[in-house]
Amino acid sequence: MFEVLIVVYIIVAVALVGFILIQQGKGADMGASFGSGGSNTVFGSSGAGNFLTKTTTILATAFFVLCLVLGGITAKQKGEGDNWNDLEVPAAEEVVAPGSEDVPAAESTPSEVPQ
Repeated sequence: MFEVLIVVYIIVAVALVGFILIQQGKGADMGASFGSGGSNTVFGSSGAGNFLTKTTTILATAFFVLCLVLGGITAKQKGEGDNWNDLEVPAAEEVVAPGSEDVPAAESTPSEVPQ
């Protein structure tokens, strides 16, 4: 069920972004006076304003409801053991093997110094 809700959540989120990007701004009506033609739209002479606004509202509501549902489901799931749950147990000490130093041993050959 959780996976199905995640898929629906992603589809609603992508559709919401798409519908928001399709909408025209408030200043877009000015183009209609210069021959843009509002009566030739798919949604009639009133334009797509009402349809897009209602669809965006429904998608936004679905998005927030799915957020709350998925958050509730996630909070109820039992998580794996956390290292911070039991602070009374001492931490495991790291044992370093002898001879495994980071710095290699220096060679004992003398170096020639140019004069």
